[in-house]
Amino acid sequence: MFWKRKRPNRISFDKTGKIPVIRSSICTGEQTAGFRDTASGKFEEVMLLRSDADLQEFLRLYGVDAADVKKEW
Repeated sequence: MFWKRKRPNRISFDKTGKIPVIRSSICTGEQTAGFRDTASGKFEEVMLLRSDADLQEFLRLYGVDAADVKKEW
């Protein structure tokens, strides 16, 4: 009846090969945090950002500085 909440799957973050990115929808404003591969340009989604607390959790989990995160539309 009651299940434990699943922890988010952590992907490996290599600072030389990936950059942290927040993708934001122009129409709905929905924001998704993830990493963009610098070689291929492929975006790997990590988590949905619903509030500022979710953004802080993303920064804490992956050890990313807020100044390093790029925002894309």
